[in-house]
Amino acid sequence: MQLATIFIGFVIFGFSENIKGPAIPRIQFDFMLNESQLGSLLSLNALGYLLACSFTAYLTRIWGIKIVTVISFAAMAMSGIFIFISQHYALFSASYFLMYIGNGMLEIGLAILGARIFVKNTGTMMNLTHGFYGLSSTVAPLIATGLMKVTINGYTLDWRGMYLVMLLLSIIPIIFALLSSFPRDEISHEDRVPLKKLIKDPVIWLMVLILSFGVVSELAVGGWLVNFLEKAYEWDTVSASGMLSAFFLCFSLARLLLGPLTDKFGFTLSLIIFSGVSAICTFIAIFGGEKLAFFFAASGIGIAMIYPTVMAFVARRYPNGSDTAITFTVTLMGVGSVIGNYLIGAVTELTKGIFGADTHLGLFRGLQAGYGFIGLCAALCSIAGVILYFYLSKRKEVI
Repeated sequence: MQLATIFIGFVIFGFSENIKGPAIPRIQFDFMLNESQLGSLLSLNALGYLLACSFTAYLTRIWGIKIVTVISFAAMAMSGIFIFISQHYALFSASYFLMYIGNGMLEIGLAILGARIFVKNTGTMMNLTHGFYGLSSTVAPLIATGLMKVTINGYTLDWRGMYLVMLLLSIIPIIFALLSSFPRDEISHEDRVPLKKLIKDPVIWLMVLILSFGVVSELAVGGWLVNFLEKAYEWDTVSASGMLSAFFLCFSLARLLLGPLTDKFGFTLSLIIFSGVSAICTFIAIFGGEKLAFFFAASGIGIAMIYPTVMAFVARRYPNGSDTAITFTVTLMGVGSVIGNYLIGAVTELTKGIFGADTHLGLFRGLQAGYGFIGLCAALCSIAGVILYFYLSKRKEVI
C-alpha cells in the first residue's frame, strides 16, 4: 500500500505539472497575457511550491506523513474545482497557487517516505519511483489536448474543465493513503543532523545548485516547449503536444531503465554525465532548426535522472537527517525555480524587443533565447556536478 501510494502519487503529480503545456496558450489568450506576464504567473506558482516545501517536513513531524499526504492530494483536488469556476484572473491565479501548494507538500512527503523505505538500491528505486511521474507526464499533454475538445451536452470542457477532471483524480491516491500504514520516524531528536551543521556543509549547497538548475531545465519544458513549437515553427497543437509527450516518453523510459546505472556509476558522476547530455541535446534542437526538433525530446533522457539521483544522494549522505536535508534542498530549489521561470519569460521578451517585438523574426529569436536559457541551466547543472566531484574526491567521499 505504501508503494501504491508513492507510485500513484507520482502519476497524479505528473498530470498536475504537465497538463499545463497545451493549456498555457489558451490561458494566455483568455487573460491577454504577454510572455513576461506568463513567466511571472509561473514564478508565482513556483513560489507556492516553495512555500509548501518550507513547512511540509515540520507538519510531517507533528501530524505524521499519512495526514500530510492526504492533505496535499486534497489541496490539489480543491484547486481543480476553483480553476474550473474561475472567470477572473485573480481567482485563477489563486487557484493555480493552491495547486502548487499541494504539489510542494506532495513532493516533500513522497521524498521523505521514499528515503525511509528505499534503504537498498537507493538510486534504482528513486529513479523507478520518479519514473511513474515520467509515465504520466508522457501522456498528460495528449490527454489534456483531447479533453479540451470534449463536448458534453453542448458544453466544451476547454482548459478549465480539463483541469477539473485531471485534478479530481487526486481522490484515488487519497483512498490508498488512508488505507496505508506508513513508517514512523524512528530517528530520535538527539541523533538528527541539526540544520546549523547541515548548512555549513558545502556539499548541500552544491546539491542545491545542481537540483535548482536541473529542475528549472526539467519543468520549464512542460511550460515552454509547446509554446515554442506553435509560435516559432507554426506547428498545430496536436503536433506540438506530441513532441512534449515524446520528451516525457524519453524522460520516463530513462528513469525506468537507466536507474541501475546511477548505482553503478555513482550518484555524483551520473549527475555530471546526464545533465551534460541534456544540455547538448537542447542546444542542438534550438540551433539545428525544425529538422532537428526531435532533440527536444531526446533531452529528456538526461534531465530525467537529475532529481531522483539528487534525492538518492541526499538520503545516502545524510541518513540521520534526510527529511531536514531534503526539505532544505528542495526549498532552496524552489527559489531557483521562481527565478528561473521569471528569467525565461524576461529573456524571451527582451530578445523580442531587440529584434522587433511585432515581427516574426523578433518572436522567433525571443523564443530561441528563452529556450536557450533552459539549455544553459542543464549545462550549469553539469558544471556544478564537476565541482562537487572534485570536492568529494579530495576528501574520498564520492558517492
